[in-house]
Amino acid sequence: MQVSVETTGALERRIEVSVPRERIEQAIDERLKRVSRTAKLKGFRPGKVPFKVVKQQFGAQVRQEVLSDLMQSSFAEAVTQEKLNPAAGPRIEPISVGPEQDLKYRATFEVFPEIVLKGVEGIAVVRPAAEVTEADVDAMVLNLREQRPRFELVERESREGDRVTMDFEGQVDGAEFEGSKGADVAVLLGGGRMLKDFEAGITGMKADERKQIDVPYPADYHNAALAGKVAKFDVHLKKVEEKKLPELDDEFCREYGVLEGGIEQLRKEVRENMERELEQNVRARLKAQLMEGLLAANPVEVPQSLVDAQVREMQIDAARRMGARDASQVPPPEPFVEGARKRVALGLLIGELIKTRGLKIDRERVESRLGDLAASYPDPEQIIKAYRQNADALRQIENIVIEDQVVDLLLEHAKVTDQPATFKDVMNFGA
Repeated sequence: MQVSVETTGALERRIEVSVPRERIEQAIDERLKRVSRTAKLKGFRPGKVPFKVVKQQFGAQVRQEVLSDLMQSSFAEAVTQEKLNPAAGPRIEPISVGPEQDLKYRATFEVFPEIVLKGVEGIAVVRPAAEVTEADVDAMVLNLREQRPRFELVERESREGDRVTMDFEGQVDGAEFEGSKGADVAVLLGGGRMLKDFEAGITGMKADERKQIDVPYPADYHNAALAGKVAKFDVHLKKVEEKKLPELDDEFCREYGVLEGGIEQLRKEVRENMERELEQNVRARLKAQLMEGLLAANPVEVPQSLVDAQVREMQIDAARRMGARDASQVPPPEPFVEGARKRVALGLLIGELIKTRGLKIDRERVESRLGDLAASYPDPEQIIKAYRQNADALRQIENIVIEDQVVDLLLEHAKVTDQPATFKDVMNFGA
């Protein structure tokens, strides 16, 4: 087998492969012999069809199959022979495939870049030094109370924070439109569910009051039929309810799964959750800085084929999160290209770091991760079993664990500066 290699780009290679005719004919004969053992042709018993007849009947089809298989197998042999490391499958162009000829074809593909890691030691990172205070716990408990509000009827005028229930009918240019009617619609004033001018119009109304409100729609409103127009709404406010926060009693604690120990136990569990979230957030920030430092120290050319594949994956993920129902709703690729390029580069650098430092997956961490994932399900053992029986799912867990080990390695040799911070700062509350 003859192979010639041409460099056509930073990472692109083009090879021409020639497979001798004798090898092709031998492979065809071997396959035809296998076919003859099971071939069923009229007038012959199975397995008794003369080889000449088998060749006449199946020769053309078998030849195409053999040529296709030989292109694949000989390509693998060629890149091994030339010590090339393809990043993705090749684009194959036949040159010569006729009878009584050597098989010749051209294969174009990208190779992985050669990476010599630098800057692994001493990456500078800033670690937020924060702790969970009693005031932080107070704020979180208040947040929990806000999630379980109770509403009481009041006779006064409505104001921000109240829940109002109403009927309404609207028109634009004297005609009804989609969403122009509602009955017994409950709205939390200040919640942003309705247009700002609509909420402003019903704020200050009392129960059983009727009013007409003019509501201008923004010029960039998502419904083009309403954009820039003014709707007239007839509103009947039926009731006004004031929001009341629940008391910090045993009943409130039970709503959050605390059956014993009352508010003290609730605060203890809240603090533990906050400390766990704080630790995870600090680690995420450190990881982001370490990855940026690794990238900055190791600019790397990445195969476009891998970037394209990563872009497609990111598009599909974004479409899934947006609830897309068909391909027409998949977002365009352009916004994902830079992020995809960065992901691919980091993947190559992390892979090289794992190889050069001889990192092995910590099985105990894998088991711990599986346990954490399964803990929130009614039957954790069943979930763990399902992961172990699903190679792809288990591989995802293993990838997360080995990446955590890489972060530990980089962090061990990093230049870490502690910076005073609050829990709120680290968690980006209100951002």
